[in-house]
Amino acid sequence: MAHGDDRPMADTKGLAVRSGGVQPWSPPTCGPVGEYNNPLTTVELERLDDVLYEAELLTGLRFSTYLGDLGESTRTTAESLLDGLGSDHPQAVLLAVSPAQKVVEVITGAEAALRISDRAARLAVLSVVSSCTDGDLAGGLVNGVRVLAEQAGTLPERVRW
Repeated sequence: MAHGDDRPMADTKGLAVRSGGVQPWSPPTCGPVGEYNNPLTTVELERLDDVLYEAELLTGLRFSTYLGDLGESTRTTAESLLDGLGSDHPQAVLLAVSPAQKVVEVITGAEAALRISDRAARLAVLSVVSSCTDGDLAGGLVNGVRVLAEQAGTLPERVRW
Protein backbone atom coordinates (compact mmCIF):
# COMPACT_ATOMS: atom_id res chain seq x y z
CA MET A 1 0.00 0.00 0.00
CA ALA A 2 1.50 3.35 -1.05
CA HIS A 3 2.03 6.08 1.50
CA GLY A 4 -1.18 8.10 1.86
CA ASP A 5 -3.20 5.47 -0.01
CA ASP A 6 -6.26 4.84 2.16
CA ARG A 7 -7.86 2.08 0.10
CA PRO A 8 -8.42 -1.31 1.73
CA MET A 9 -6.38 -4.29 0.60
CA ALA A 10 -7.82 -7.66 -0.32
CA ASP A 11 -8.77 -9.76 2.69
CA THR A 12 -7.65 -13.31 2.03
CA LYS A 13 -6.38 -14.53 5.40
CA GLY A 14 -8.97 -13.29 7.91
CA LEU A 15 -7.34 -9.90 8.38
CA ALA A 16 -9.07 -6.56 8.69
CA VAL A 17 -7.19 -3.93 6.73
CA ARG A 18 -7.60 -0.17 7.12
CA SER A 19 -5.20 2.70 6.61
CA GLY A 20 -2.17 0.48 6.31
CA GLY A 21 -2.85 -1.45 9.53
CA VAL A 22 -3.42 -5.20 9.58
CA GLN A 23 -5.24 -6.80 12.50
CA PRO A 24 -6.18 -10.46 13.04
CA TRP A 25 -9.92 -10.83 13.34
CA SER A 26 -12.31 -13.77 13.59
CA PRO A 27 -15.76 -12.29 14.35
CA PRO A 28 -19.01 -14.18 14.03
CA THR A 29 -20.55 -13.98 10.57
CA CYS A 30 -24.00 -13.20 11.93
CA GLY A 31 -25.82 -12.49 15.15
CA PRO A 32 -27.49 -14.95 17.49
CA VAL A 33 -28.70 -18.22 15.97
CA GLY A 34 -31.83 -17.63 13.92
CA GLU A 35 -31.33 -13.86 13.92
CA TYR A 36 -29.29 -13.43 10.73
CA ASN A 37 -31.38 -10.49 9.52
CA ASN A 38 -31.28 -8.86 12.97
CA PRO A 39 -27.81 -9.40 14.39
CA LEU A 40 -28.36 -6.80 17.14
CA THR A 41 -30.98 -7.01 19.86
CA THR A 42 -33.36 -4.15 20.60
CA VAL A 43 -31.37 -3.28 23.72
CA GLU A 44 -28.13 -3.19 21.69
CA LEU A 45 -29.75 -0.99 19.04
CA GLU A 46 -31.00 1.41 21.72
CA ARG A 47 -27.51 1.57 23.26
CA LEU A 48 -25.99 2.27 19.84
CA ASP A 49 -28.59 4.96 19.18
CA ASP A 50 -27.75 6.62 22.51
CA VAL A 51 -24.03 6.58 21.73
CA LEU A 52 -24.62 8.05 18.26
CA TYR A 53 -26.75 10.81 19.77
CA GLU A 54 -24.13 11.59 22.43
CA ALA A 55 -21.34 11.63 19.83
CA GLU A 56 -23.26 14.06 17.64
CA LEU A 57 -24.13 16.28 20.59
CA LEU A 58 -20.52 16.32 21.81
CA THR A 59 -18.80 16.89 18.46
CA GLY A 60 -21.33 18.57 16.20
CA LEU A 61 -20.53 15.92 13.56
CA ARG A 62 -23.06 13.48 12.06
CA PHE A 63 -22.22 9.90 13.07
CA SER A 64 -23.58 6.85 11.31
CA THR A 65 -22.91 3.12 11.47
CA TYR A 66 -23.42 0.29 9.03
CA LEU A 67 -23.34 -3.43 9.82
CA GLY A 68 -23.49 -5.80 6.88
CA ASP A 69 -21.93 -6.85 3.61
CA LEU A 70 -19.95 -4.13 1.84
CA GLY A 71 -19.70 -5.88 -1.50
CA GLU A 72 -16.63 -6.52 -3.60
CA SER A 73 -15.21 -3.01 -3.24
CA THR A 74 -15.73 -2.31 0.45
CA ARG A 75 -14.30 1.21 0.35
CA THR A 76 -16.45 2.26 -2.61
CA THR A 77 -19.59 0.85 -1.01
CA ALA A 78 -18.84 2.63 2.28
CA GLU A 79 -18.21 5.91 0.44
CA SER A 80 -21.54 5.57 -1.36
CA LEU A 81 -23.27 5.02 2.00
CA LEU A 82 -21.72 8.26 3.26
CA ASP A 83 -22.80 10.05 0.05
CA GLY A 84 -26.36 8.93 0.83
CA LEU A 85 -26.41 11.32 3.80
CA GLY A 86 -26.99 14.22 1.41
CA SER A 87 -26.33 17.67 2.82
CA ASP A 88 -24.87 16.16 6.02
CA HIS A 89 -22.08 14.53 3.99
CA PRO A 90 -19.31 17.09 4.78
CA GLN A 91 -19.81 16.74 8.57
CA ALA A 92 -20.48 13.00 8.47
CA VAL A 93 -18.51 10.08 9.91
CA LEU A 94 -19.40 6.53 8.90
CA LEU A 95 -18.22 3.43 10.75
CA ALA A 96 -18.96 0.43 8.52
CA VAL A 97 -18.39 -3.14 9.70
CA SER A 98 -18.71 -6.21 7.51
CA PRO A 99 -18.24 -9.21 9.83
CA ALA A 100 -18.43 -11.85 7.11
CA GLN A 101 -15.77 -10.03 5.09
CA LYS A 102 -13.77 -9.19 8.23
CA VAL A 103 -13.47 -5.55 7.18
CA VAL A 104 -13.94 -2.26 9.02
CA GLU A 105 -14.10 1.04 7.14
CA VAL A 106 -14.07 4.55 8.59
CA ILE A 107 -15.20 7.15 6.07
CA THR A 108 -15.36 10.88 6.79
CA GLY A 109 -16.77 13.86 4.94
CA ALA A 110 -14.50 16.82 4.13
CA GLU A 111 -15.19 18.79 7.33
CA ALA A 112 -15.14 15.73 9.58
CA ALA A 113 -11.78 14.70 8.10
CA LEU A 114 -10.27 17.89 9.51
CA ARG A 115 -11.09 16.64 13.02
CA ILE A 116 -10.60 12.88 12.66
CA SER A 117 -7.08 11.91 11.63
CA ASP A 118 -6.00 8.64 10.05
CA ARG A 119 -4.47 7.76 13.41
CA ALA A 120 -7.83 8.30 15.11
CA ALA A 121 -9.54 6.13 12.49
CA ARG A 122 -6.99 3.35 13.03
CA LEU A 123 -7.55 3.57 16.78
CA ALA A 124 -11.31 3.19 16.24
CA VAL A 125 -10.75 0.22 13.94
CA LEU A 126 -8.58 -1.47 16.58
CA SER A 127 -11.34 -0.94 19.13
CA VAL A 128 -13.96 -2.44 16.79
CA VAL A 129 -11.77 -5.41 15.91
CA SER A 130 -11.02 -6.07 19.58
CA SER A 131 -14.72 -6.21 20.51
CA CYS A 132 -15.72 -8.18 17.44
CA THR A 133 -12.99 -10.74 18.07
CA ASP A 134 -14.78 -11.44 21.33
CA GLY A 135 -18.06 -11.83 19.41
CA ASP A 136 -19.50 -8.48 20.53
CA LEU A 137 -20.65 -6.75 17.33
CA ALA A 138 -22.75 -4.17 19.15
CA GLY A 139 -19.90 -3.39 21.52
CA GLY A 140 -17.59 -2.99 18.54
CA LEU A 141 -19.86 -0.40 16.94
CA VAL A 142 -20.42 1.42 20.24
CA ASN A 143 -16.72 1.48 21.10
CA GLY A 144 -15.76 2.56 17.58
CA VAL A 145 -18.17 5.51 17.64
CA ARG A 146 -16.97 6.51 21.11
CA VAL A 147 -13.33 6.48 20.03
CA LEU A 148 -14.08 8.53 16.92
CA ALA A 149 -16.08 11.07 18.94
CA GLU A 150 -13.35 11.37 21.56
CA GLN A 151 -10.74 11.86 18.87
CA ALA A 152 -12.85 14.49 17.08
CA GLY A 153 -13.12 16.54 20.25
CA THR A 154 -15.92 18.72 21.49
CA LEU A 155 -17.96 21.07 19.39
CA PRO A 156 -16.13 24.39 19.18
CA GLU A 157 -17.81 27.23 21.02
CA ARG A 158 -19.89 29.40 18.77
CA VAL A 159 -20.06 33.16 19.14
CA ARG A 160 -23.56 34.61 19.18
CA TRP A 161 -24.16 37.78 17.20
